[in-house]
Amino acid sequence: MPVPVGAREVYTDGACAGNPGPGGWAWALDTSVYSSGGDPATTNQRMEVRAALEAVRALDGPLLVVSDSTYVVNCFRDHWWLGWLERGWTNSSRQPVANRDLWEPLIELFQERGDIAFAWVKGHSGHPMNDFVDRLAVQATTRA
Repeated sequence: MPVPVGAREVYTDGACAGNPGPGGWAWALDTSVYSSGGDPATTNQRMEVRAALEAVRALDGPLLVVSDSTYVVNCFRDHWWLGWLERGWTNSSRQPVANRDLWEPLIELFQERGDIAFAWVKGHSGHPMNDFVDRLAVQATTRA
């Protein structure tokens, strides 16, 4: 997936205390520009998608969304979303796409803007920004 020219890297993460359970999401450009929030009853996958959606909604201009979620990154890298649209929001097993309420606006923004790419980073591997958004997301679970 080509990175848009001039793209800023935004790191995203989701967390859940239990799955399902109270969850949190976070995004950050750096340790001074970030946002987070939570949900009292959710799943880890929902929080991962929500983090990416909130980042894309909040930030203008070209973005490289960096996530430790293969669920989020593979959706765009492997073009899952194209199949979902072609099949009327069903997955390859002809079942309704999970978390459609979050995927749909994220995919719409991705298509409309044309300046967003996604990249994977290994979670819990000592990457400073991934660790930072992980801490923010975990903290948000306690506020949910």
